[in-house]
Amino acid sequence: MKIECSVEKLKNALATAERITGKNLSLPILSAVLLEVSGQSLKLRATNLSLGIELEIPGKVTKEGVVAIRGDVLNNVLTNIDPNQPVTLETANDNLVVITKRNKLLVKSYPHEDFPTLPTVEGMEFTIGTGKLVEGLKSVYYSAAVSDIKQEIASVFVYGENEQLVFVSTDSFRLAEKKVKAKKIPEFEGILMPFKNVSEIIRTLGSIDDDVKVLFNKNQISFASGSIYLTSRLIDGVFPDYKQILPKEFKTELIVLRDDLLGALKIATVFSDKFNQITLTLKPKDKKVALYSKNADVGENTTELEAAVTGGEIEVNINQRYLIDCFQSITSDSISMSFNEPTRPLVVRGVSDSSFLYLIMPMNR
Repeated sequence: MKIECSVEKLKNALATAERITGKNLSLPILSAVLLEVSGQSLKLRATNLSLGIELEIPGKVTKEGVVAIRGDVLNNVLTNIDPNQPVTLETANDNLVVITKRNKLLVKSYPHEDFPTLPTVEGMEFTIGTGKLVEGLKSVYYSAAVSDIKQEIASVFVYGENEQLVFVSTDSFRLAEKKVKAKKIPEFEGILMPFKNVSEIIRTLGSIDDDVKVLFNKNQISFASGSIYLTSRLIDGVFPDYKQILPKEFKTELIVLRDDLLGALKIATVFSDKFNQITLTLKPKDKKVALYSKNADVGENTTELEAAVTGGEIEVNINQRYLIDCFQSITSDSISMSFNEPTRPLVVRGVSDSSFLYLIMPMNR
């Protein structure tokens, strides 16, 4: 193989592909990036068997061919080469030779025949703006369980309903739901995307402005947009029937300015204990909400904020980190919080935004 292409485009594609390579000592080929030259382009493929990617960049092709090399080695080389100059890649004795104006480097290869193929996904499909897809995933993925002990909640649950794509995640202590409107979204019961893959899907698709074509079946999902093709395995499991735990009515409701509450939470964090516990006290008569935190080694803090409070006075202990997490999903100037008993879950929303819902279980200590 032999191709001349842009250092900058190759470096960017390789950096994306290299993040997805596997670290499986028993299968060293998974640490490689496959380079395939054909037509008028260079395709880069990488996989860890759970997540796979193919990227395509243009180039001046002299000879078609394929080689598998360690992505981190070539990535480190390109990082230190002038991005504005061309680079030539060619094979010699099955290894890769990298040639620039100042450099000639040889990178050892792997047997490319051992490189796994990426799945071609067939099944249900829809097209959606990449920004909307990424927004939906980013709004909820932080609430998923990190441990794989319960794979069905170490995931983001996605289903189609009423021309909306609904994203949900939970770790049993909190739950996030985001509804994204999009045309021609088919109704489907739902799929489970592994939490570990979702963050990389967000990162890879986050810089794309075009629509993305999504295809999925019970085992795999793929995302295709422009020069990027991304695949992920899906989890075979049943997501909890979360709608059964969503409160239907509330006894006390609070509306407070988003930035005021965020500032108060950051101060409370300094004084919270090892359980990240803070106490929220809603005072309807005073039209205030108080945040209290105490750490035996640091001190204690009470911050009062002006707020619109309706219903009865209530005091609830919650994990302040859980509450702070949801601010990345709320763009409204004001936040509403709805309460029942101190031991019942509370619900957080952005005022005038019905697309996002966040539920937090209180702390019983």
